[in-house]
Amino acid sequence: MPLLPIHLLGSPVLREASAPVAEVTEEVRRLVDDMFETMDAAEGVGLAANQIGQALRIAVVDADGERFAMINPMIVEASGKASEEEGCLSIPEVYAEVTRPERVVLEATGRDGVRYRLEADGLKARAIQHEIDHLNGVLMFDRMTPEQRKLAMAEYRKLQETPAAPA
Repeated sequence: MPLLPIHLLGSPVLREASAPVAEVTEEVRRLVDDMFETMDAAEGVGLAANQIGQALRIAVVDADGERFAMINPMIVEASGKASEEEGCLSIPEVYAEVTRPERVVLEATGRDGVRYRLEADGLKARAIQHEIDHLNGVLMFDRMTPEQRKLAMAEYRKLQETPAAPA
């Protein structure tokens, strides 16, 4: 399974709304497996297909001891409110506080092609929402106040200008 290149902030595919997956085929299962491998190598807790250049409604999550694929995911219930620090593999080394519902109920299709329902809170709920945002072309910056966004963008630009340390 190959590691897939992760698209960074500024890549147009990150702003695209993803197309639904008509059927879970062997090709879709292979993509899910490659996404898990890519997410693990990048030490992430989630990865959406947009982030690897595929505008398809597929994302993977590994949070709170649970690892799952979300194909054509939908949040059918949300409650509470929590502000926590978030990061994003497409915006490396930038972390900012984002407010989201604290608890969600997800309906999605798994890698096996079977539709499921999952109740989540904490990090798992946050990761689900973050990845579904990606599938809708929404970035964590869009969930910040204008001041938070300005600071986060300044931090990102500064990191992009800093030369990498020699290996």
